[in-house]
Amino acid sequence: MTHLPPPRPPARIALTPGEPAGIGPDLCVRLAQQAQPAELIALCDPELLSTRAACLGLPLQIRPFDPAAQPTPTAPGELRVDPVAQLRCPAEPGRLDTRNAAYVVETLSAACRGCRTGRFEAVVTAPVHKGIINDAGLVFTGHTELFAEQCQAKPVMLLAAPGLRVALATTHLALKDVPAALTRPRLTEVLETLLRDLPRRFGIARPRIAVCGLNPHAGEGGHLGGEEIDIIIPVLERLRAAGADLRGPLPADTAFLPPLLADTDVVLAMYHDQGLPVLKHLGFGRAVNVTLGLPIIRTSVDHGTALDMAGTGRADPGSLEAALAMAIEIAARERARRAAAAG
Repeated sequence: MTHLPPPRPPARIALTPGEPAGIGPDLCVRLAQQAQPAELIALCDPELLSTRAACLGLPLQIRPFDPAAQPTPTAPGELRVDPVAQLRCPAEPGRLDTRNAAYVVETLSAACRGCRTGRFEAVVTAPVHKGIINDAGLVFTGHTELFAEQCQAKPVMLLAAPGLRVALATTHLALKDVPAALTRPRLTEVLETLLRDLPRRFGIARPRIAVCGLNPHAGEGGHLGGEEIDIIIPVLERLRAAGADLRGPLPADTAFLPPLLADTDVVLAMYHDQGLPVLKHLGFGRAVNVTLGLPIIRTSVDHGTALDMAGTGRADPGSLEAALAMAIEIAARERARRAAAAG
């Protein structure tokens, strides 16, 4: 008689609703209307989701999260909640309040801790409002940077849409600060992270990476800037000598042409607005933000808080659905990798 291994329990995924006045809570409520193959646990004040569900006219049964229980798939119309923090004041859709800024950061920190301790297999994050957090006197650059600090890691931001992946050598910096931040050590770290994590997270055995130049026309042989000659080319040559499949530096205005993308797994842009406008034009609302280089799995939406849509029912949950699907996929790949390593 053949003895089949017992079925694995579903992944346990943390979900952070983000800015309470934005569309994050709406998206979480919308996501909970459908059956999910994973166990979703929202890390937030339960009252936030109950109030927003009533505002949207959608059913939502909130169940307490029991970490000792066996994970079960999330049923339609219900959501497990871990009340890791409490709103400092009631959240009104569309109206930011600095009093709730610390609450937002607390939910993110709890999600990060939970992933690091094995309480959750991944975290999916809804959008936050960086401005209101900073207005509250908290130093906050973004999810990526907060998780990097808490994990003591050097992450790489990658956004994936159907047909295109774009990674960033620098993230949330003023444009004037980008050249100084683009050093040989930093670019080497970014490329080594991609070469390590694309196989691990996406199953790409030998990543093909197209690397953009920093300057117009990739520096025009040094006539439009020297970063390509002084920084980018030496790094690429060293990693190519070690066997990496790297193309570039390429002029950014032609790096995204279909013939070039046909045999490319990811495009590495030098700064935020060099690569992300192309990706969002192609797949806005379906793209997923994946943070590589962390010891945890984190995915996120490709959009902001959309305060004008909060509480109206017009927010599209497509990107959050895609982020959840990718988190589940990466978590399954990580389980398989660990099982193989254990023999």
